[in-house]
Amino acid sequence: MNTLETIRSRRSIRKYKKGAVIPKEDLKQILEAAMMAPSACNTRPWEFVVVENQEKLEEIMAVHPYVSMLKTASLAIIVCAKPEVQEGICPGYFPEDCGAATQNILLAAAALGYGTCWCGVYPMEERVNAVRNVIGVESTPFAVVALGVADETPAARGFYDETRVKWL
Repeated sequence: MNTLETIRSRRSIRKYKKGAVIPKEDLKQILEAAMMAPSACNTRPWEFVVVENQEKLEEIMAVHPYVSMLKTASLAIIVCAKPEVQEGICPGYFPEDCGAATQNILLAAAALGYGTCWCGVYPMEERVNAVRNVIGVESTPFAVVALGVADETPAARGFYDETRVKWL
């Protein structure tokens, strides 16, 4: 599948085939894609937490109201921001950088045949602190990405809208 086909076929998946195992090699490729994302001044202000433990997934579901798809997902990848690495260089760009890394996760997973769902954490301070406590990091949880083998095929929701383009 080429890049444009991957972008067009990617969907937010909320139902997964329970018990599907994601091979470590595929996870490494997905995480490599995340780390290949552009970042301001190449600061790479991120770290990633892969949560496969069902009890931890349930704890995340208990503190985040929009991640119920983790019941059937194989795992979650938590994208965490490290804004301190940008201090004095190019501060404040970590949301864009972590967003790019998250999008790369979604596209790499789709290219490998997996489904994902991006669930925001940052900037909701209460969610940030709750997820931080569950996964035991000092960094700032930015997004929870559910990952697994899709058990649904939702229709596309994105489309090209000429009215949102200004040609100069």
